[in-house]
Amino acid sequence: MANNKGKQAAVLGSPISHSLSPVLHRAAYAALGLDWRYNAFDVSEKQLSPFVDSLDDTWVGLSLTMPLKEVAFEVTSSVDDVAMRIRSINTLLPTGDGWHGTNTDVFGIVKSLADVGIVSGVESALLLGAGATARSAIAALAQLNCREVSIAARRSEQAHALVELAQAFDLTAQVIAWEPSNSQMLHPVVISTLPGEAGQLWADSAHHASGALLDASYHPWPTPLAAQWPNSRIASGRDMLVWQATEQVRLMTGQLAPVEAMRISLPVSSD
Repeated sequence: MANNKGKQAAVLGSPISHSLSPVLHRAAYAALGLDWRYNAFDVSEKQLSPFVDSLDDTWVGLSLTMPLKEVAFEVTSSVDDVAMRIRSINTLLPTGDGWHGTNTDVFGIVKSLADVGIVSGVESALLLGAGATARSAIAALAQLNCREVSIAARRSEQAHALVELAQAFDLTAQVIAWEPSNSQMLHPVVISTLPGEAGQLWADSAHHASGALLDASYHPWPTPLAAQWPNSRIASGRDMLVWQATEQVRLMTGQLAPVEAMRISLPVSSD
């Protein structure tokens, strides 16, 4: 993509004031020598369509956060396969005659797990939670050739829906009780998509773990689960955030993202 002045992108969601996406993308633009803008806009589900319709050809893409990842399908002219299957779009790219929807959260999870030594051929995983991030985690585990995933969530209906999704990705999956046990922490990979303090229930069993943890939360940090994890093979929501943003930068600029420049741009604490 040409290094044109006046190009712009943004992150949309509601609330949006907490978003670190502007920090990451602006750091990338500076490192790449791009005189581009990246802002944050508070946009509700009902406001998404008129907002997108108002954009001109200076726009190179949109990052989406909650609550827009599902309603975004309404404004797309095309959607990639993974985003379609997990029913979650976090990136919109202009195509000339519409908007293409994709999902870089899956990439963020895969790369974050790679940082802690999980690259392929995962025997089994424990997945805590059953929301949008959990759906992305299922797709990521499939890419890592995971053989089996155990799913624990407070809401049984959502957990069973995740089993169906996992099976669509050719993963063996089962719902387990929302009751921590020492044996559940013996999986080579544990992924928690629980918000903040919600992982406290599982933290008491963490000292039995020997594998890697990806805790998708980063506020506050460390989470109770991460604080009790017995080794240093821990990836956080901040890692996921950085990696998914690097893929957005690549898609929007056509250049490899300056990962380290983006990583060090984040404040020491995001609390």
